[in-house]
Amino acid sequence: MKKKLGIYIHIPFCVRKCAYCDFLSAPAGEETRQRYVERLLEEIRGAGNLSSTHRTATVFLGGGTPSLLTGAQMDSILETVDQVFGIPAEAEVTAESNPGTLTEEKLRAYRQAGINRLSMGLQSADNRELQALGRIHTWEQFQENYELVRKTGFSNVNIDLMSALPGQTREGWLSTLKKVTALEPEHISAYSLIIEEGTPFYEKYRVDGPCEKELPGEELDRIMYEDTKAYLHKKGYERYEISNYAKAGYECRHNLSYWERTDYKGFGIGAASLVDGVRYQNATVLESYLKGTFRYESVEPLNEQEILEETMFLGLRKMEGVRLTDRIRSNYGDVIRELTEERLLEQRGERICLTDRGIDVSNYALAKFLLD
Repeated sequence: MKKKLGIYIHIPFCVRKCAYCDFLSAPAGEETRQRYVERLLEEIRGAGNLSSTHRTATVFLGGGTPSLLTGAQMDSILETVDQVFGIPAEAEVTAESNPGTLTEEKLRAYRQAGINRLSMGLQSADNRELQALGRIHTWEQFQENYELVRKTGFSNVNIDLMSALPGQTREGWLSTLKKVTALEPEHISAYSLIIEEGTPFYEKYRVDGPCEKELPGEELDRIMYEDTKAYLHKKGYERYEISNYAKAGYECRHNLSYWERTDYKGFGIGAASLVDGVRYQNATVLESYLKGTFRYESVEPLNEQEILEETMFLGLRKMEGVRLTDRIRSNYGDVIRELTEERLLEQRGERICLTDRGIDVSNYALAKFLLD
């Protein structure tokens, strides 16, 4: 039987780099974007040997801003994936998008190309917060784009949100949650802002930085986190992973494949892969890629210990946790007892999962499962 495969395609282009973003992305002109798509098609065709052992379960176009691509470019990518790997009718096919880059014509073309799930990067419903983040859109523009998304037939939509923003209040965050849930998307991803080194935000908001005090403190950040969980639950969204909430049946299958360590293959600069126990990382230099140089920056065969560690600290991000096995019991019996006594972990039938308290200190709890 063939293994399930998730396919990730990285589109590293954006209209403007956001002030908090450390992703592999940058603005680029139409010619560069077209050359990149042509190289993507070559790279995908070159991986056809995988199709003899794997079958496509999900496809995810991430970025950057994949919605900068034209309908024809998106169609050529997905048509090539289908030719090489096959895309079953039941596969989940997601594209990330940014408000301000979507039109009715483009959305109809995306639907025709086979995209059946759209992820929209809103972050906030407050225009002042959006401006501070460096986003290219307003709340009003997002609403217009969202109406087009629904009008063109997308019935599986995620909205990305971000809390603990500079100057954000508890009331402001609850207002964003209220406005977004009123739109009834099927899925909401809600993250706290992380100040990443190498970004403009780091220069302003790092510890001892000139604007550090504008960030909500640790206590307010935790209150916003609790508000998110309670409010979204009240509105019919169940948390199935630390930062992800969905209506019943609309959990993101592609992201679940990462947390469950299903094989996945990445295409494009910087894309990661996990195939048959080996982790690959594509090179990150755009200029080389545009010349048709496809190479790995790293190739890492995982040993049994590393596989077990990943099984635990990725699987425990899910609310349903990890199924207990003899191997897990023999390697982690003491850790499981310790975290259970600390009320950070609990057993439910044949599974173990983090408690609410454990999720609050998940970095500490998950680090316990590193065996070295």
